[in-house]
Amino acid sequence: MKSICTGVLLATASLAASLATSDAHAGATIPFGEDKSVSVGFGMRGSYSSIENGAPDGSHANDFNLDSARIFLGASLNKNIKGMFNTEWDGDRIRVLDAAAQFAISPELNVWAGRLLSPSDRANMAGPYYSLGGGYWAGVASRYGYNGGIFRGRDDGIVVWGNVAGDKLGYSFGVFEGHTFGIGSLTDDGAKAVGLKAADKPMYAGRVQYDFWDAEPGYYGTGTYLGSKDILAIGLAGRQQKDGVLTVAGIGDYESWNVDFLMEKRLGSGGAVSVEAAYYDYDTGNVVLSEQGKAWSAGAGYIFPIGRGSLQPYVRYQKFEADTAIDTRQQDVGLNWILDGYNAQVGAAYSRTKMTGTSDQSRFVVALQLQY
Repeated sequence: MKSICTGVLLATASLAASLATSDAHAGATIPFGEDKSVSVGFGMRGSYSSIENGAPDGSHANDFNLDSARIFLGASLNKNIKGMFNTEWDGDRIRVLDAAAQFAISPELNVWAGRLLSPSDRANMAGPYYSLGGGYWAGVASRYGYNGGIFRGRDDGIVVWGNVAGDKLGYSFGVFEGHTFGIGSLTDDGAKAVGLKAADKPMYAGRVQYDFWDAEPGYYGTGTYLGSKDILAIGLAGRQQKDGVLTVAGIGDYESWNVDFLMEKRLGSGGAVSVEAAYYDYDTGNVVLSEQGKAWSAGAGYIFPIGRGSLQPYVRYQKFEADTAIDTRQQDVGLNWILDGYNAQVGAAYSRTKMTGTSDQSRFVVALQLQY
């Protein structure tokens, strides 16, 4: 195991060193008139993982994975009317990730409609590409991305958002289709097919956040600013839908809420320290108890410059207490090599996961992230 990990680290470092000789850019924009343009970009995350007891014979599993591959497309008709169309590889095929019309009335008022990420916690709004340590989909505490929407946490609906009070206060409120929450849940059509009678109420989602130091304008979030800002922010998010949990076993109302915190402070040495924390409460109307309960997460990182790029060691702890009396806890220790912000990174992380009634499992992952 030690020789495998060492070899993979050396190979990945060699690849990253060659990548460091060129600049990575998050997309290219082609103008074709006043305030008219089309933009295109690409993102990918690939990884090698060694998982304890993960092989069929009970030995370590050694896997190479394409965790994510995305194409980003955007268009601007004028200063106020824009749009986005993004795709994601789901392991078998390319699927629509986002497809939304964007009406930018002012920085204080924006309206987006279509398929998009509904308001939620900072971790979900940051996603796998912009989280501390990356790889958000391996999360334990933040379950919005697993249990919300059609694909990767996206849902069909409309959201109104903006930044006020000098961009220090951000808000987003939306109405969405919902009806896709909980493991083994059904959509509206699926419920009708098995004879379930449930209300077709929309899902309401919202988030408010206040930035005490530097402002964070925009709709999405990020897990860390990699030392580019001084951040002290508190956010509150929630979702609710009548009969939002549809399963063959029963129907329940869906409710969830969370509060999250991020502090990031630049230091005189050119580095920065960051601390994040969040609390979650999930309610599925006592229908899917494995997805109902309370959760916590906390993490800390420190980024400092080196000869080429920056290094960012970090630690993270997560716990989910399901109402099945089964607790899931995970501890992560990792190191990121930041070559070009979130456009080029190499990371290595060791995780230990403990679940009530099962043996502990360790995982070692080396990941490469690129965005153009």
